[in-house]
Amino acid sequence: MKPDWDALGEKYEDSKKVLIGDVDCTGSGKELCDRFGVTGYPTLKYFNPPDTEGETYEGGRSLKELKKFAKSLGPGCSAATWDKCSDAQKAELQPYLDMSEEELVALRDATQSAIDTAQSEHDALLKQLQETFEASQKRLDELKKAEQPKLKLVKTALKGKPAPTEPAAKDEV
Repeated sequence: MKPDWDALGEKYEDSKKVLIGDVDCTGSGKELCDRFGVTGYPTLKYFNPPDTEGETYEGGRSLKELKKFAKSLGPGCSAATWDKCSDAQKAELQPYLDMSEEELVALRDATQSAIDTAQSEHDALLKQLQETFEASQKRLDELKKAEQPKLKLVKTALKGKPAPTEPAAKDEV
């Protein structure tokens, strides 16, 4: 993906609307990655003003798909850009605009907490599965190491033996 990402960066190098960049989350960019919840690599984030939290891009990773997505970027629907909203977006957003700031903060925190809990449970399950896989792989490797020599001898012995013959049928009297 890196060559396509770099090509996309070159295409938008002089853009006043789109900035393509990358961050080394294992080095000096770790704090930034932590701030935006980046835990896997590569993770593509995009920000449409006035959004300061960013969204994770889940689309295609080819240059063609990345270019198509980049062309669609720009200020999205928000309270600050109401004129950019479709009627459907306005209908979806309006109930939240009708809430007090205190209600919105409580809803945001509860929703984020639910996501964080689910992520923690997912991560714990993934760790458990990884440990189970590694233990199974170790048992398999040990069994193969112990049994392969015997299997080789058995196969070698079978190669030198004549094919078994069917026992002759007994005549019934």
